[in-house]
Parts: sequence; C-alpha cells; structure tokens
Amino acid sequence: MSRVLVAGVDTSTQSTKVRVTDAATGEMVRFGQAKHPDGTSVNPEAWWQAFQEAAEQAGGLDDVAALAVGGQQHGMVLLDDHGRVIRDALLWNDTRSATNADVLIARLGEAEKAADGSEDDLSDDPTMRGRQRWVKAVGSSLVASLTITKVAWVAANEPENAERIAAICLPHDWLSWRIAGHGPMGEDATAEELKANLDALFTDRSDASGTAYFDATANEYRRDLLAMALGRSEEETADIVLPRVLGPTETGDVADPAIAGKDVEGGCPIGPGGGDNAMASLGLSMGVGDVSISLGTSGVAAAISPIPAYDMTASVTGFADCTGHWLPLACTINGSRISDAGRAALGVDYDELAELAAASEPGAGGITLVPYFDGERTPNRPDATAALYGMTLANTKRENIARAFVEGLLCSQRDCLELVKGLGVDVKRILLIGGGAKSAAVRALAPAILGMDVELPETDEYVAIGAARQAAWVLSGEAEPPAWPVKVETTLTGEPTPQVYEQYVRWRG
Repeated sequence: MSRVLVAGVDTSTQSTKVRVTDAATGEMVRFGQAKHPDGTSVNPEAWWQAFQEAAEQAGGLDDVAALAVGGQQHGMVLLDDHGRVIRDALLWNDTRSATNADVLIARLGEAEKAADGSEDDLSDDPTMRGRQRWVKAVGSSLVASLTITKVAWVAANEPENAERIAAICLPHDWLSWRIAGHGPMGEDATAEELKANLDALFTDRSDASGTAYFDATANEYRRDLLAMALGRSEEETADIVLPRVLGPTETGDVADPAIAGKDVEGGCPIGPGGGDNAMASLGLSMGVGDVSISLGTSGVAAAISPIPAYDMTASVTGFADCTGHWLPLACTINGSRISDAGRAALGVDYDELAELAAASEPGAGGITLVPYFDGERTPNRPDATAALYGMTLANTKRENIARAFVEGLLCSQRDCLELVKGLGVDVKRILLIGGGAKSAAVRALAPAILGMDVELPETDEYVAIGAARQAAWVLSGEAEPPAWPVKVETTLTGEPTPQVYEQYVRWRG
C-alpha cells in the first residue's frame, strides 16, 4: 500500500518552501525552495511565482492528499472587488506605520476610566491606558508590525487605494486562496462570481490574532476597530470581506487540481494554515512550559498557554496558536541579521566570527551592542538605530566587537524571554531554532546568556513541518495532531553569566 503524502508550505519573509511529507511518520519525502524579493513591501504575485517554483522543485504536488500554508504574520494584502491586489503588500517589518500605531493608541486612550470601576486596573496615563485597552480588546497593544496600523497608514496616505478595498487578508490567506484556484477576475465576471471569489478567503486564529482587529478569545473580528483605522463608520466598511476564521482541523477549500492533488481521489483539501510562529510551535510539538526562541529575520520567544495572555505592560503579544490554545510571544525585528552585520563589519565568515568571539571574554571587555539596526518592536522603538557602547582605546579589538555582536543578539532575545516569564509562564525548556541557531557563536554563548540549558532541535524547516502536520491532522479527522518525532541534536550547557545581561540592560535603558 502506498503511503499518504501531505505538503507543508512556508511562505516566509525571504522565501517559499514546500515540504512533501509522509502523513504517518512526518518523514520528509521531497523539498523545494524559491526566494522572495528583498524589501519591506512586496507584490504578492512574487509569492505565487515562488510557490510554483518551489512546488516544481519538490517534484510537483499531484500526489499530495492535503496541504496547509504557514506564513509570515501581519503582512497586509489589499484586494479590490475583482480580487486584484491594490498595492504592494506591507510586510511585518515595514515600520512606516509607527505614527499610525501611536494615533490609534491615543484614540483608545482618550476616554477617562469607566466610572463603574471596571477599568480600575488601567493606567492614569492616557497613552498607557490606550495600550492597555488594545490589549483587552485584541490581546496585543499596537506596534508598527501589526496589520491594523498598515491599514491606517494606507487610509491616511493613499486614500484612493483605501477607497478600493473590497477585502483584506494576510500572506498565508492569500496564497491558500490562490492554491484553491481563486484570484484576479476579468471585467466580464458577474456580481455573484465576484462575491464568491472574495468570500472564498479563509484564515486561522493564529494569523488572525496578529491583525489587531480580531479577538481570539471571543473568536470574532472587531470591525469597529478596523473602521476606526480606516477613518470610516462601521456601516461604510461592513462590506469589506475578511477571511473566514477556521478551527484547527477545518478544511478551508480544495486545491485546484492543476496545482495539487490531481492524482488523489477527492482532491487535496487545504487546511486553515497559520502564522509562522504558531506553525513552528506545531512543528516542534511544543507543550505547556516549552519556550521556543527562533532566530530568523526576526527573533521570537514564544510559549504555549492554555489560557489567553493579557499583558497589561503592553510588551507581550497575546496571539493564538494553531491548536485552540494561545501563543504569547515577544518579537524583535532584528534577528540573525545582527550576526550578518557583525560579519560584514569585520570582514569575516561565520566560523571566523565565532573564533573571534570565543577569544574574548563574557561582557566583551565592556563593549555592548544594542542591536536595533532596523528600529525595534521589543522594546517599541521604531526609529531607533544600532549602537556600540563602552568602547575605549584599550578594549576596541576585533575579538571584543565580534563578541559584542553575538551577545547583543542573545541579550535582545533574553529581553523577550523575561517578558514571557513575567506573564507567569513557568519555563521548563528552551528550544533554539531558526537559521541563526546554526551559528557556532550563538550556540557557544546561548545557555550562559539565557541562564539555563538550551535544547537544539535538529536544523529543519519547522514552519513547513508544522504546516504539513496540520494538513495530516485535517486529513485524519482525529482529535489530536499526529505524533511526529522531533529530533534534538544536542543540549547546550554553560555556566550562566548574568553580568552580561545586566551590562546590556544598563546600556539598552
């Protein structure tokens, strides 16, 4: 009997990856990958072309019985009434909407605290009160990364584009929709056909919870907040299509047989998909007490929680996960590219960077890098730039500078870990994943700076694995996802160096 195959698709910031997988064991059967263009705003058509190229590299999807898509969170895709993309998608790392985030926070902070005592836990400061009301409404305070701020930016700066909005979706929603055979329609399409085309959009709780116009606890869109961002009334925006939010095992659609499932009886169902961080946690089979630290383009510390997380300090985002739980996380805009910047500055490769860093000492001789090269989200400093502190004639050496770059990267992730702990998460295990986890320098210093042993799962594409695991779950109809083994390459150990993080905190402020 031939084995059943499923596919996990990861449409990330930098590329699309397609992993064809054995549904019973999780074993990879075939794989393909294609790059995305650089930049913080991208024509979604580039994702479609990359998906087709990656699928072809993976040997095609004709024999795939189910698939799901994991994607970069928060990216804003605007469609007109014919399903055409209105403008380039603004990605999660596009910070042009920072001012719009501030305006929306101020809007919710304007009103005084409720007289009935229901808001006694809110701050007296209007700005902080606004952040806290956003947390209570949608689980997260606003930063430039979140989708609603990008919608507000378009409304304020491109009103002609805002007027054309017929649907708003996210990268993984849009790609799933295209795989199902939907997309731009011709001028001869009927009103019924146009409506059915946009109504076919679907998403999941994890990605929807990153828009800041979806309440993952009530499982409903906050159209009042979306209307506020657009500067219109709810009645004026009521016809804007937002993707159906599916449960963890619901089928969103069936793939166009020209794209996937042609040789499978009944075709290839498409799972709900999810945001990249939630998909990675599903791929890692994470449970309560586990925290993953992912070093990719961004850096993310994420924990599984059985209850909603409302961080009234407004630092941790209370997203949902892909299984019906929650995924409180703290995210930095700057991730593994911090090491890349260090390599470029010193003119070395990865191994040479590690060798230089190892030749220094904890604390890099007193030099600290605050690594906010692209601004920062945690802490919320969108206009910040990176800086080296503590340099003297005596300590300005290549070895110390190399170590400062590695320590700065890990200390920024320690910031995220401390924020997640602050919500009462009892951290029992840290898993280090992502491209940045391949760095010998990061591996050498991670347990010392993070303060505990760190498990290093074998390098793999965990977002794509999570998407494939979801596809297998949808196909099985079981109450729990299939139990696929996660291989741990090694457990990193080291003597904690709390003084390094303390030095970083002093300079970071």
